[in-house]
Amino acid sequence: METKWLEDFVSLAETRSFSRSAQLRHVTQPAFSRRIQALEAWAGTDLVDRSSYPTRLTPAGETLYAQSLEMLQALQTTRAMLRGHTSAGKDVVEFAVPHTLAFTFFPTWVSSLREKFGPLKSRLIALNVHDAVMRLVEGSCDLLIAYYHPSQPFQIDPDRYEMVSLGEEVLSPYVKPDAEGRPQYLLPGRPGQPLPYLGYAPDAYLGRMVEVMLKQSGTAIHLDRVYETDMAEGLKAMALEGHGIAFLPLSAVKKDLRARRLVSALPPDAPRLEVTMEVRAYRERPTGGSRDVPKDRAEALWRYLMANPA
Repeated sequence: METKWLEDFVSLAETRSFSRSAQLRHVTQPAFSRRIQALEAWAGTDLVDRSSYPTRLTPAGETLYAQSLEMLQALQTTRAMLRGHTSAGKDVVEFAVPHTLAFTFFPTWVSSLREKFGPLKSRLIALNVHDAVMRLVEGSCDLLIAYYHPSQPFQIDPDRYEMVSLGEEVLSPYVKPDAEGRPQYLLPGRPGQPLPYLGYAPDAYLGRMVEVMLKQSGTAIHLDRVYETDMAEGLKAMALEGHGIAFLPLSAVKKDLRARRLVSALPPDAPRLEVTMEVRAYRERPTGGSRDVPKDRAEALWRYLMANPA
């Protein structure tokens, strides 16, 4: 049995909705349902009455709900006690950051931050977007840094978490130039001759943003997916080798554009094909409890960011 199953179950008991709880827990509804079923298998009995709507707990489910609240609270209290045993790292601000931002935005942002905010000890936890969000939800980081776009919002409770804007990122198509400096592959391609496309893996946040961009394009784009990965840096490496077109954040390719190692995959007179995303920092709102006091340095950083938004 995994503690996240209990957290899922508590959410379901409180929302009475599989779909809403799946959103709050940042998983797909089928995955959320499987985890509830796994908990029922562990318990050896039905915990949810699936014949009613809104969702209702069975008597066994009501019993487990009460026990789950106690167990999860006990685990949180124990973790707080264990953290209190060590003074090391209290001045270190822990960031949960999706891989692409960890390689592109974060290093430059921290350099700028140190010039204006002052010395900063930081620990970077690079993860996929889902796991980075879960770090914040589980209280395992001080700040989450992530992309935001209205078409692909995070289902984060604004009453529990607060946000500040750190800047913007532009996603556009790039390709290796030929010997004359022209794009090896030029959008939009043709129906019978689609262009080699270096794409993001399914469910990757930037991949969803590319889909939004292509759907909004006024011109049909003809692409043949020849490679995929979760990380923009992986796509950039393949683009630099001439394997195809990649949609990359500007911060990831600035140096390569200046050195003409990469160029835009669009004709000079073509309409712009890009999407602008906001880069945001999130943290859990302090509630004032004795075990819910942010680190001094993390609190000072947050106040600085709130006073100096992008």
